[in-house]
Amino acid sequence: MEIVVRVPGSCGELVQGSLAGKSFLVTCPIDCYTEVRISDAIEGIHGLGRKSLMSLVRTMSLLGKEEFPFGIQLTSELPHGKGMASSSADISAVASAVSIACGIPLSFHQILQLASAIEPTDGTFLPNIVRLDYLSGEIIEHFSHIPTFQISIFDTGGEIDTVMFNQQEDLTERVAQKESFMRKALNLLRQGTDESIAEAATISALAHQNILHKDHLSEILEFVKREGALGVCIAHSGTVLGVLWHNNESEKTDLNHYAMRIAAKFPHLTYIKQTHLISGGIYRII
Repeated sequence: MEIVVRVPGSCGELVQGSLAGKSFLVTCPIDCYTEVRISDAIEGIHGLGRKSLMSLVRTMSLLGKEEFPFGIQLTSELPHGKGMASSSADISAVASAVSIACGIPLSFHQILQLASAIEPTDGTFLPNIVRLDYLSGEIIEHFSHIPTFQISIFDTGGEIDTVMFNQQEDLTERVAQKESFMRKALNLLRQGTDESIAEAATISALAHQNILHKDHLSEILEFVKREGALGVCIAHSGTVLGVLWHNNESEKTDLNHYAMRIAAKFPHLTYIKQTHLISGGIYRII
């Protein structure tokens, strides 16, 4: 028996904020993954951190099972503490793979509830692009258009604990001050073009500056737009920044060149990789 499940990470969020006091984020899944392998040819537990172990225990409890009879291995392309949905991908991939192995596959809703009970969840394991309450695990809105962005991902430095970040006493008040920007961003998302979605992400990134500051963000935005970028997205509770480009596979080498120019212009940025936005989901490989 062998099962392999993959869940994408993210480059932050397309939009994050609140409306009428209700917190939300809009997912930004990318083609970088956590992979969980379950097999009777593996012995023991390998690669699972604290949160993914919690996912294993909670999944078994939900299924009414006492012992997990197989070996399990987790590997990931996603760094922790950067806002790339590493924990959400780990938690959901483990929950999905374990439930399949036990013969009782969990629904997306069940995995969402399980994940949000462990920590504020990103939701990249949900199909397509969605707006969800990342604290309660409620899906608020689905978006039909999947932008074909190429994304140059940069790290602005450091690490941020998602749980600690969301426990700030004045966070709700500061986020609520930006609700007019969130309305504009959501209206742009609903227009469903690559350009309008990039503009929405850029508005959200700039509006978030007094909540989690990204150094020189306005200057970076001005520079990348001169290079032909559509806009930027950020991790609203993390350290990554994404530059959004029109999708054109034939220009991928050129985009790497542009990314190096950006990193040279702004030496506090570390270029991570070139990727592209995809539909979220849980992908069973084997």
